[in-house]
This record gives sequence, C-alpha cells and structure tokens, in this order.
Amino acid sequence: MPEPHASDRLPEMRRPYDPGDGLCEDDLAATWLEQFERWLDDVVESGRLAEPNAMILATASADCRPSARTVLLKGLDARGFVFYTNLESHKGTDALANPHAALVFDWIELKRQVVVTGAVERVSDADSDAYFASRPRGSQIGAHASRQSRPIASREELDEACRATSERFPDEVPRPAHWGGLRVMPETVEFWQGRPNRLHDRLRYRRDDGGEWVVERLAP
Repeated sequence: MPEPHASDRLPEMRRPYDPGDGLCEDDLAATWLEQFERWLDDVVESGRLAEPNAMILATASADCRPSARTVLLKGLDARGFVFYTNLESHKGTDALANPHAALVFDWIELKRQVVVTGAVERVSDADSDAYFASRPRGSQIGAHASRQSRPIASREELDEACRATSERFPDEVPRPAHWGGLRVMPETVEFWQGRPNRLHDRLRYRRDDGGEWVVERLAP
C-alpha cells in the first residue's frame, strides 16, 4: 500500500482551544492602535514566533484578480500599518492601481489573529529614505539588483546583478526610485480570539460613515 501523506489526515486536523481564553468588550482598549500594540507586545514577549511582525498582505489588480503574500510590518501609528517594497513588484503595482488591501496577522500560537482592511497610500519619500538608510547593506544592494516578481534566467543572473550593483555603489547605497513604503489605512481592525467549539470571539473596530470608530461583535 502507498505511504500515507499528511493530506490524508486533513479532515481530522483540528486544535481545541482552552475554555479559559476569551475576549470581551470590556477587555478592549479605547482604540484599535492601543489594542494592537497590546497584542503585539504579547507576541514579542512570548518568543514563540520567529517573525512576530510578519503579516499576510492581500491585494487585487486593476482587473480585480487577487493575490496574497507575507511581508513584514515596519511602521505603525494612528495612520496605519506600513511596509516597504519594490513598487514595480506584483504587490506594488496592485496597490498603486487598486489602492485597497487586507492584512492578516496570524498569531495562532497565541490563539489570536488580527485582520485589517483599508485603503492604501504611499508614505513620504523622506520616510522611505530614512527606512532604506537603516537597512543592512546587503538588503540595500538587493533592492537595486532584483527586478522583483519578474522572471529571471537563473540564480547566477541574480548573483551577478548583486555583484555589479555592489561595485556600482562601493560606499553609500541610495534608495532606488522604484522602492518605497506603502501604508494600509485601516477602515476595520478585527481582533480574533480562539474559543472552544469554533465559537471564537471576534471584536471589530470599524470606522463609520462619520469617521468615528465603533466596536462590534461578529458571529464566529
């Protein structure tokens, strides 16, 4: 008989959640930002995630074809969530052509996740310059050398582009014009806490038509 695969066990894969866990309206901070920072602190302090600032970014092209990938959160304030990328990449062209996105912070190790939806805007050149200058030299070189999301003939082609770029910039590496930051400006921020029997707690901050934030509980 053939060896079994993990896929054969997919219907039975499930994780029970502790009945002691829960998220009540009284537990929430006054703002989505304060609540997110509380949970991010918990994730970092737990030491259980290799990259606690990793988030899934979902975008759609101008003709509404969706795509998703994992990126790193690199800035956070009341305006929203910031990441940096090659603006000519798949995600960059999506975000500029159809400036709406969703984010998922998958913190299942802590039985939590955060889901964000909102509009997208470019961050200022000054902020992009400052962050680029803080990156390791290798990452700066890679930002110039890699034509992100486009086919290349081989790994050697990429390595040669990095070598040539390093020679081109022996000292300071300037930020490429096609590289910069994007900010997801939240319209909804949902905090999800795992509960038994898949009856999870879902509390969402939502900006209403008047621009005020309201909190609502969603059915699991």
